[in-house]
Amino acid sequence: MRQRTGGVWLNVQTSRQRSITVCAVVAVMQASIASLIEREIGYSPLILAVEDDEETRDLLERLLASDGYRVEPARNEDDAVSRARRCCPDLILVSLSGPPDAVVGAAVRIRRRADMDVSVPVVVFSSPTIDEGAEIPLGRNVHVTRPDNFDQLRAFIGRLILISLGLV
Repeated sequence: MRQRTGGVWLNVQTSRQRSITVCAVVAVMQASIASLIEREIGYSPLILAVEDDEETRDLLERLLASDGYRVEPARNEDDAVSRARRCCPDLILVSLSGPPDAVVGAAVRIRRRADMDVSVPVVVFSSPTIDEGAEIPLGRNVHVTRPDNFDQLRAFIGRLILISLGLV
């Protein structure tokens, strides 16, 4: 059954070789991509959220969980590596303090040290060195973004997860 909640319809092929429709919502979402994936194929994507500020980490965890994602919070690189080895996330989201090059380096090391495949997307967000609203691919499935708002980050994460799960 197709139910329009606003946004753009994407037809995707699941690994079970059946076609489903996912609505990628550009503005305010009534149902997130994570919720639609879970409802259609029974899988709720897992995001490893790495943030060194406890208050921001808690907020990020609540916002992503309210969208239907499972969230594994981590406070630093070492904590993230340990958690990634245990939980095998579908996406690594990193916002750490420090120079942008050091944060990107930490994000890439998390995936490598946890022995994860490069198909798992890594997103570094809130980088002050790029324009607001920008999304920059750095190669090897590593992206830097500075979203204008949470809806923009939410849409970016949704697109990357759909791609990494092979649904588009």
